[in-house]
Amino acid sequence: MPDSNLLLLPGLMCDARLFQPQIDSLRCNSIVPDLGKHDNFREMAEDVLADAPPTFAVAGLSMGGILAFEIWRQAPERVTHMALIDTNPKPDTPSKRQTRLQQINIALQGGLRQLATESLKPVYLAECNRDDEELLETILDMALSLGPDVFERQSRALKDRVDSVPTLATISCPTAIICGSEDRLCPVELHQLMAAEIPGATLTVIPDCGHMASLEQAASVTQQLQHLLAA
Repeated sequence: MPDSNLLLLPGLMCDARLFQPQIDSLRCNSIVPDLGKHDNFREMAEDVLADAPPTFAVAGLSMGGILAFEIWRQAPERVTHMALIDTNPKPDTPSKRQTRLQQINIALQGGLRQLATESLKPVYLAECNRDDEELLETILDMALSLGPDVFERQSRALKDRVDSVPTLATISCPTAIICGSEDRLCPVELHQLMAAEIPGATLTVIPDCGHMASLEQAASVTQQLQHLLAA
């Protein structure tokens, strides 16, 4: 679909590099908006929609998938296709909300590198990818490039997000749900829930893949997006 518009929504502390393999491979107008300006998803979605084409497909990973739910709530008539990658339709738990506040304090006091580094190997990546220095460096560099202020805003948006489970049954466009088999942040069970609730959605669980599917198993994610955009 060479004339299609694809809105790519990165996860927490990620930029366009999260989707670079897909941008390089897909024959469409790929758009990666700046998601670092707001501390809530309502304003984030309004900002994205103000600059987006009249209609578009949307693919969101993790926080980007959560934003995709809000974009759907605000402007479902503009969304032609949706890909939800390694994401979570549920709100934060009370303990997770408290953890985010602690992490914000650490980041604002100069500890962003420490936070990013400590979360790379044990949480973000599949076991087979945890020694991939190029991948680890890309993830770290994205976080450090965005900086502590963006971390605070995005973390507050995630902390206070609404429950998107009731939204799932309203999603009526072709939808692909994609996750890594070893995603510990947004486990497979969450994606099975989304596949059960969204009418006609497809579910793909990618082996040897953690939370960063678009980079860990780039070809598989690209292939699923190609299938989706052809629907």
